[in-house]
Amino acid sequence: MYDVIIAGGGLAGLGLSIQLVRAGYRVALFEKESFPYHKVCGEYISLESWNFLEELGLPLSDWNLPIIRTLRMSAPNGRALEQELPLGGFGISRYKLDAALADIARSEGVELYEATRVTDIVFDREVFTVVTSIGCFSARVACGAFGKRSNLDVRWKRAFIRKRSTRLNNYVGVKYHVTANLPADLIALHHFPHGYCGISKIEDNRYCLCYMTTAANLQASGNSIAEMEATILRTNPYLDELFASTARLYPQPVTIAQISFEKKTQVEDHVLLIGDSAGMAPPLSGNGMSMALHGSKIAFGCINDFLNGEIARYQLEQEWIDRWNREFGRRLWMGRLLQRWFGTVSRTNLLLYSLKPFPGLVSFLIRQTHGQPF
Repeated sequence: MYDVIIAGGGLAGLGLSIQLVRAGYRVALFEKESFPYHKVCGEYISLESWNFLEELGLPLSDWNLPIIRTLRMSAPNGRALEQELPLGGFGISRYKLDAALADIARSEGVELYEATRVTDIVFDREVFTVVTSIGCFSARVACGAFGKRSNLDVRWKRAFIRKRSTRLNNYVGVKYHVTANLPADLIALHHFPHGYCGISKIEDNRYCLCYMTTAANLQASGNSIAEMEATILRTNPYLDELFASTARLYPQPVTIAQISFEKKTQVEDHVLLIGDSAGMAPPLSGNGMSMALHGSKIAFGCINDFLNGEIARYQLEQEWIDRWNREFGRRLWMGRLLQRWFGTVSRTNLLLYSLKPFPGLVSFLIRQTHGQPF
């Protein structure tokens, strides 16, 4: 019997597990992959997370990571604007970051089960039974931190899974690591028809090049990523130059499909959902990693109160929902709104033309999708 079982070893799950085990709880974390591994992610983290990550035990100051201060954004027609980021961020690969957090979790006493898939979570008589590929486990609290889309989402028939295909719930993500000749303090976001591609520097003089687009774009390209890049992405002159001048550091991209930015619930059958499982930040918000980390800190406070006997289970669940929505609800609403604003070529071209003379407005919009240090 564990105090807490966590399904998913991303930033939210690892961050939560470290906080819980330091508080004296017995914690198990199940991750279907083995560390280290690559995943689709923009690999830019707002500086609001810096202190928290160092408190978890990461020596960020010793890693010589690129600090990112400037945003460059271009429309499909090549019109561009540059803007200083109000808070800024830093670049680090998920390959390095997640593995380092996993090492800390193990050393602190988290029972970390890698290459283990969670197939079901059942609540009965105040106990969770967690069914995995290696057997069944029990816990007083269960958390789902399994990311953008999981077999558990399908099993539970969550509302966002059942919605018909729209521009908000059927995206494809593609990521490369590349070499590039770009400023280390710059993050660039280049739009193309029904999608956008970001690039920024990470560790070891590498750059993360990651883009999101609709599944319809891929289908129109014969389900060929190379064809889609050649005929759709490279219609933006910035992206044409970028793809011509960068060298890929591994032969195949990392990909993910059926990404949804629809609203999600934060609790399913008494399981607390954290990170992308609770709500995914549209990439134009640029801040999903910080949301996952901050969410883990909020969840720890709620779970700690419950395990200490200070609140009942129904209060735990309601407190988590309320605190999550207070912190992230407006950010996600603004992210989805921006997603719709930049939904077509003509609208994106017009918006960037209209925003360029008003840097104060651009800074305001950026602040709406970011939080304060926590």
